[in-house]
Amino acid sequence: MKTAIVTDTNSGISAEEARQRGIHLISMPFTIDGQTYLEGKDCTPTMFFQKLRAGARISTSQPAPEEITSLWERLLQDHDAVLHFPMSAGLSGSCQTAKALAREYEDRVVVVDDHRIAVTLAQSIYNAQTLLDQGKTAHEVRDILEQEKDESSIYIAVNTVEYLKKSGRITAAGAAMAAVLHIKPVLQIQGGKLDAYKKVRGMVQAKKTLLTALSHDLSTRFSGKKMAIFSGYSGDDLSVGQQWQREVQAAFPRHAVGLISLPLSICCHIGDGAVGVACAKQW
Repeated sequence: MKTAIVTDTNSGISAEEARQRGIHLISMPFTIDGQTYLEGKDCTPTMFFQKLRAGARISTSQPAPEEITSLWERLLQDHDAVLHFPMSAGLSGSCQTAKALAREYEDRVVVVDDHRIAVTLAQSIYNAQTLLDQGKTAHEVRDILEQEKDESSIYIAVNTVEYLKKSGRITAAGAAMAAVLHIKPVLQIQGGKLDAYKKVRGMVQAKKTLLTALSHDLSTRFSGKKMAIFSGYSGDDLSVGQQWQREVQAAFPRHAVGLISLPLSICCHIGDGAVGVACAKQW
């Protein structure tokens, strides 16, 4: 069977990588001061972070259903099936929307809900391509990936609590106290939800916490499994991401550590200057 793969920019996959890998990419919409922009098209990271730093009102949205279904219908003209990879249902309603739309396509559109976002979602897509190359059907691929939904881990150290306050994840009093004490929240994504992990003082300690947490996961939950490791950052300064990648690589010398710019849907909540680490099962 010939199967097409569809995802959106919440995967962290760039337009160029999508073209190279044969992945069909949907740009996620953002509303900035009342105007709608599309990630990777008219909403570049540079523009996004300039607006964010200037105090613009930014909110995330979902692609129009017609945009999704028109892409599926075009692909189904010369494919037997479509594998659609939205971000985790625990972080957005886009997964449930896709599942509802897919019911009209008589099992030719298969939606994967494997509780992933950013680079762990991207790794699921790479795994899907490997499984398809092995002769698996779209439904078999979905079942395998959903069974392995917990085979990933993300930790993020937040440099500023301003945006967590704006999104209601911490109170104004808590944000003020964090600023005075230089407290940096460390967040985690396990099972598709963004939750608190630890609070530490200063980014140096926050980075150490990230590396320790990931090392613990690799030696316990994921011991003996083939795992891909990634570093990530928020902002428009690539050198910040590259420096963090070198630090993560030094901590895990037996792995080839990848680097991604965190999706803007996450950056809305964590702001500029955050860094993260992640791992995901690799086929």
